[in-house]
Order: sequence, then structure tokens, then C-alpha cells
Amino acid sequence: MSYLTQKTIKKNVSFSGVALHSGVNVKISIIPAETNFGIVFKRIDLQNNNFVYPNFMNVTNTSLNTTIENEFGVKVSTIEHLMGALFGLGIDNALIEIDNEEVPILDGSAKEFIQKMLAAGLEISNSPIKIIKVNKEVEYSDGERFIKIKPSTLSLDIDFELNYKNKIIGNQRNKVKVYEDDLTDVYNSRTFCLFEDIELIKKNGLAKGGSLDNAVVVKEGTILNPEGLRNEKEFVNHKILDCIGDLYTSGYRMIASIECSRGGHYLTNQLLRKVFQNKDNFSIIEIKEKNLPHTLINRQLLKSIA
Repeated sequence: MSYLTQKTIKKNVSFSGVALHSGVNVKISIIPAETNFGIVFKRIDLQNNNFVYPNFMNVTNTSLNTTIENEFGVKVSTIEHLMGALFGLGIDNALIEIDNEEVPILDGSAKEFIQKMLAAGLEISNSPIKIIKVNKEVEYSDGERFIKIKPSTLSLDIDFELNYKNKIIGNQRNKVKVYEDDLTDVYNSRTFCLFEDIELIKKNGLAKGGSLDNAVVVKEGTILNPEGLRNEKEFVNHKILDCIGDLYTSGYRMIASIECSRGGHYLTNQLLRKVFQNKDNFSIIEIKEKNLPHTLINRQLLKSIA
């Protein structure tokens, strides 16, 4: 058995909790799936047309979360932390049943998703994985914000920079090798916001379920959460988590080098759309173990979060 073959989980895993933006209580179950099934969401509160595929072309909203929608208008929102956890664990196939429109926020990170899926165990098949190999540099910019992707040899590198006027967040930057580094801090990092933005966010009908239990809130020079930060780069690390989750809407893990400044869900989605507009920009490769010297799965992550 190889870590470069497709994986699913060994048994059902369930989660329940409040949805960050809608404020409703939601239950989801992650169910093992056959090889080549992919990641598929199913709205079990609906009887018809209830399958939604987490593909970048199905992303219809990127304001403070990633929302996917099928051709019948059925949506699943705030998928990014769960998608990041699935990417990090190398899970290629799973059916995700959800009884409402929004994935529960849990503690604001991917920590609980990863812990429970690891506890369930991973089922490794004999079918090889496919990966996306980026062949040409592509960039998308929006004013001073930008994201670019370029070819890499055997890794997925993400170099992410934040630039906030707030002195607590400030100019944070981190670079990770997704398949090689210990990503514990990335997967444990929570969503965050500025205290002064909360009123406007709520006026827009969002963050109805937000609290200090599921988000880091910064007020001027103070972190309002009594426990403080989980790691010194929690803000930029959470953005890297979001980026990993959004990249998985490409359908496969990838080999590439990514640089991003002041980015978020919108920039990552626009980048993917631009990359896949031209077939010269990428290749989809079926991986045989002898072709790659590492496992495309973060063994450090498995050890450190378990």
C-alpha cells in the first residue's frame, strides 16, 4: 500500500455546531467513498438536486467565506476549513452530508476536523492519485493585493503576507512547504477579525454565530480572547489554511509555488479560474510511487495533531 494512492476515511465521522455566518446549528457527517468519487457535498435537508461539488467554477461567493452552489441554486458555504483538513490528510474521496447550508465553524480552525478524521483512520486504496502540476507562472492582482502561482519541482510552497494597520496583526508573513513541514500551527489557527469591523459585518447579515469561542477578535492593541493566540503567527497561518482549502477546489492536490500578499478567498478563486482557462498552464498527472521521492502527505501533521 502506498501513501501515493487514493484515500478515504475508514468510518463515518460526524460534527455538529453553530454556523459562523447564519448562526444556526448544523450537523455534518463525513462518509467513506469509493476511489475516483472525489469530494462531494450532499444537502440532506433537501430531497432533490442536493449534490454540490466543491469546484472553483462552482464558487459563487467569496465574502468572508467560500460558498459553492450547484446549477439549481443549492449552496454549501464556509467550506474552506474542512477542505483544508481533507487536503492536509490526503483524503481524495468522501461524501459530506450536511443538514443545512453552512459548515459548522467549530473552534474557527481545522483542528477538530483533523483530530476526528485521524481517530477514524484512513483507508488506503490501490488506485493512484492524480495531481495538478503548474507549468507556467500566472498572476492575479486587485490593486495592491496579488496572488501568483508558478512551477515547482516536487512541492507545494505557499508564501503568504498580511498587511494590517492594526499593530497586533501588523505585517505578518509565513512560508510553508505543505507536503513537508509540520503544519500543526496552520491547522490550529483560528479565523479572526477586528472588533471595529464586527458591527458592519453583522449589518451585512454575517457572523451571526461568531463568538470568542470560534474567532480571534482584536481590539486596538488587545486580543479579546482570554487565552490569547495559539501561535505567534496565528493570523497569517489562518490565511494559509484558507488558501489550502480553497486550492482544493481545483479537484486535486498540486505541485506549485504560490506567493500571496493581502489575499483571501476571492484572489485564490480568481487565480484558479485564470490558471485553468489555458491548458498550457497546467498538467494533470497520475502519480506512480517511483516518480516521486516523498509521500505528498504530511506525516509530521499526522504525528503532531493526533
